[in-house]
Amino acid sequence: MANPTAAMLVIGDEILSGRTRDSNMHYLAGELTKHGIDLKEARMVSDDHAAIVAAVKHLSATHDHVFTSGGIGPTHDDITADCIAAAFDRNIDVRDDARALLAAHYERSGSTLNQARLRMARIPDGATLIENPVSVAPGFTLENVHVMAGVPSIFESMVASILPTLTGGAPLLSQTLRINQGEGEIAGPLFELAQEYPDLMIGSYPFQKDGAHGSNIVIRGTDGTRIDAAMTKLSDLFPE
Repeated sequence: MANPTAAMLVIGDEILSGRTRDSNMHYLAGELTKHGIDLKEARMVSDDHAAIVAAVKHLSATHDHVFTSGGIGPTHDDITADCIAAAFDRNIDVRDDARALLAAHYERSGSTLNQARLRMARIPDGATLIENPVSVAPGFTLENVHVMAGVPSIFESMVASILPTLTGGAPLLSQTLRINQGEGEIAGPLFELAQEYPDLMIGSYPFQKDGAHGSNIVIRGTDGTRIDAAMTKLSDLFPE
């Protein structure tokens, strides 16, 4: 049976302007791979209501899970929660359980739960909260969309909170062989190997070091025995 599929939607002008480098997709891909959920697509969109709504609708309809990062903070440009609500035609308002989490947090820290911070308690109707052990303000899941913060440490903590609740498949395994020949020399035999093992993903990643050319050949799949067999054949084709 095929693994569940996922897409990621990275939201924020700061990402697209180059001001902030996104690390969340790299982290999520690794965690999903271990959990047996295949990340099939990743998009980046600006802080634009129509663009976010359109992306959420499309990705939600074409994948088992959608993970978003960014846009759920206390400022005016944090519009992700409203966009998710609009995508699923749900009402959104401050929710008592989210408010209670924030109120307790700010009381402990000696700060005030002002109107700006209260924005982080606005949750679409029907959503379930995603725990945030770093800064308390929760993410949420609505339908098959998991909405999380953009700050990497908080995003990672939310991923750790939500992943155990999701049904995964077989973890993706991989092996790598370094071949000190250019891609033009190995492309033919590599194509034939890929045809022989259509259930595996065989990728070629070229490198250049100290004037020498070569490729790292990575074989991925969920069946370790098949990967072993393909790697043995690859090694025979290109002995050192």
